[in-house]
Amino acid sequence: MPCSEPEAQIEIEPYNPLWPSMFLEEQSILQAVLAPWLVGKVEHVGSTAVPGLAAKPVIDIMAPVRTLAESYGAIEAVKAVDYLYYPYKPTEMHWFCKPSPAHRTHHLHIVPVASELWHQRLVFRDALRSNPPLAQAYALLKLRLAEQYKNDREAYTEAKAPFIQAALQAADARRPSAV
Repeated sequence: MPCSEPEAQIEIEPYNPLWPSMFLEEQSILQAVLAPWLVGKVEHVGSTAVPGLAAKPVIDIMAPVRTLAESYGAIEAVKAVDYLYYPYKPTEMHWFCKPSPAHRTHHLHIVPVASELWHQRLVFRDALRSNPPLAQAYALLKLRLAEQYKNDREAYTEAKAPFIQAALQAADARRPSAV
């Protein structure tokens, strides 16, 4: 069964201190299964990667590969550890959920390491981790949007985009420029 779009409603939960260990357990499995394609460390991204941040209880994982074309074999490989493939944004990533579309505990994003997507997800995660007021504002936005778009994940995600873009621009503005 592919991880297609009939899914559970969006629910935001208070931070769960078990999320980091859930990621570490999965990271170990994925580092082994994806070893032929990986060009770096499997990363914990998304709201569950930010201590104290309320989130959908889904561990977002990002695995770095050189290119999507060179990593098609990874799609079959992760099926062996119960990930379901869905061609969501197939020009940007290979995307998976686990264990089912209706009850997701993990999302896996296999992403080219040199891509803007890889960079942005890590920068946004790190901005939230290092800036508690930013994380709190993001939590409040997510709670409001989860109520507004309870049955529409795509609209929920799109509605968060302006906040994320502003945070990324602020982070880039603070980064020392190369001379």
